[in-house]
Amino acid sequence: MSFQINIVAISFLIKYREISYRYIRNKSLTNYIHMNFKKLMSNLGFQILVAMVIGTVLGALMGPKASMFAPLGDFFMDLIKMLVVPLVAISIISGAASLGATKSAGKIGISTIGYFLITTVVSVILGLILGEIFAPGEGLDRAAVKEMFPQSGVSSADAPVMSFWQTIINIIPENPIASLVTGNILEIIFFGLFLGIGISTLPENKKSPLINGMNYLVEALIWMIKVVMYTAPIGVFGLMASAIGEFGFDLLMMAVDLMWVNILGGAILLLALYPLTLKLFSKVPIMTFFRKMIKAQIVAFSTSSSLATLPINMEVCEEELGVSKATTGFVLPLGATINMTGSAMYYALAAVFFAQLFDIDLSLAQYIAIIVTSTVGSIGQAGVPGPSLLIVAVLVAADIPDEGLPLLFALDRVFDMLRTAFNITGDAACACIVDRFNEKK
Repeated sequence: MSFQINIVAISFLIKYREISYRYIRNKSLTNYIHMNFKKLMSNLGFQILVAMVIGTVLGALMGPKASMFAPLGDFFMDLIKMLVVPLVAISIISGAASLGATKSAGKIGISTIGYFLITTVVSVILGLILGEIFAPGEGLDRAAVKEMFPQSGVSSADAPVMSFWQTIINIIPENPIASLVTGNILEIIFFGLFLGIGISTLPENKKSPLINGMNYLVEALIWMIKVVMYTAPIGVFGLMASAIGEFGFDLLMMAVDLMWVNILGGAILLLALYPLTLKLFSKVPIMTFFRKMIKAQIVAFSTSSSLATLPINMEVCEEELGVSKATTGFVLPLGATINMTGSAMYYALAAVFFAQLFDIDLSLAQYIAIIVTSTVGSIGQAGVPGPSLLIVAVLVAADIPDEGLPLLFALDRVFDMLRTAFNITGDAACACIVDRFNEKK
């Protein structure tokens, strides 16, 4: 009898242990899911995506009545525009002053900056060409577009018609203060570069406080941008609800078309431009380069940050591609700061997209404005979250309406992931090329 009781007791204990284990395991799984869900919900990119979906659904259900949410989007856009001019001005001055101090790097510094500049200009021109060929902004009824964006008063008739040299001359500001007040981006960039280079020529004891002060101001502006970006989900919700309510899904699909053109442009960079420069100017086999770069590209794609990818990129270049530590330490940090080839191409594409959307025939002056602002603006973007802020500068410089900019926020995270992967690949290619020249010395 006691034997049977013991058997029953043991069976009960085993059963109780299994139940307890399952409870603990399920509780741990629940906690894990809860923690990851909480982390996901706190991610700004996910919040913007959710806000976009909710705004899209609500706009479709409410129709034109969803325009009641438009002030939320206007509030967000005004906050962004508020920061464009001071951010561009101070970032350009700070960047030019810092770059002017790289003379000690000699030919390595010149070749690095030259590579970044040339590939950036090529990517901008590529973006313009692809935008004109595939025309992602065309196909909508112009009357409907004007009805949806009544604030846009720019048309092809408003576009300035100037000669090449007149356009170049107009970049030089007669009054830099007036340029800041009126928000003339090209004039601000010219004066900022000139002043920054001037600061770099000062003695160390004089220029260091100025450069540090500029860097502190940039940090303060970055903090302001981060605060503004906290309102992005609310702003995107209002913008999407109003846009979809007034127009429907067709316009959102055009933003998807822009994304595919952007992917095509990035593929040309990765499969043609970078391999060509590696073949001509480095000793690293092309297939080896791309095989080793996969790890860094995955990190860049997931983090959307060149700076966050920097340690991985440096590790790949040094340990797997054989780039010297000195070259890696110079080129990659500089590239993570100023080399935004993928971003520059995106700015040019977005400018063409909105010009087509608003039926604007771009003039030579506007093309030059897009090329200059996209190139220099992307270089001055260093460490700045919210790259759509720089698109505003490009659109303003080219006299293109920016009222449609919220359309890109829905897919901005995807665009940002692509841009970053393109950017860091260019950094590594430059390191391989510059290292070859370094070996000859």
